[in-house]
Amino acid sequence: FNTFFSETGAGKHVPRAVYVDLVPTVVDDVRTGTYRLLFHPEQLITVKEDAANNYAIGHYTIGIEIVDLVLDRFRKL
Repeated sequence: FNTFFSETGAGKHVPRAVYVDLVPTVVDDVRTGTYRLLFHPEQLITVKEDAANNYAIGHYTIGIEIVDLVLDRFRKL
């Protein structure tokens, strides 16, 4: 069970998952939707700028800015 879920200090189990998206609208739906209490807010990572479906922009400019943050979140899992 602990492979897929982490137990919080309050005894709540949250999924061991990190959601990363350059477009905040999809992850914001999770943040404000029905399942908002299921995920820890630190596991939902977005940026304010969209890559507009351009791989080069997402990979070399916008995406590179959040790599350290994403890797840090994976280490904390």
